[in-house]
Amino acid sequence: MPRALDAVACAVPDHQGAPLRAVVAALALGAEWEEAWGEVPGGHESLRRALQPAWDGGVSPVPLLRQAADSIRRQRLRRAREAAARLGVRLVLPLGLCLLPAFVLFGLLPVLLSTGSRLLGS
Repeated sequence: MPRALDAVACAVPDHQGAPLRAVVAALALGAEWEEAWGEVPGGHESLRRALQPAWDGGVSPVPLLRQAADSIRRQRLRRAREAAARLGVRLVLPLGLCLLPAFVLFGLLPVLLSTGSRLLGS
């Protein structure tokens, strides 16, 4: 398990890999699982939960890692959809403030002036 974590730490960007390298070093020195992961930020929590049964009982981590990856993908998709919905709401006010006056000025005003001049002129 420490070698696999070290390979992952080398594959990801340094700011994500440094905490994993600390876990690898702690496990190599004989630390308990929870103790080794104690200083790791919360972003690696799903990885810790997925790998713990493999460390404690020798269970294959593959199904748990797939499940964790699917969960992370679903969370990212949900966050992206929520952000898109918030963006739509945020764009309504500026678009309304720009389009409504333009519609009144270039759409309604000429029609009203034309109709009013015809009514008053007759």
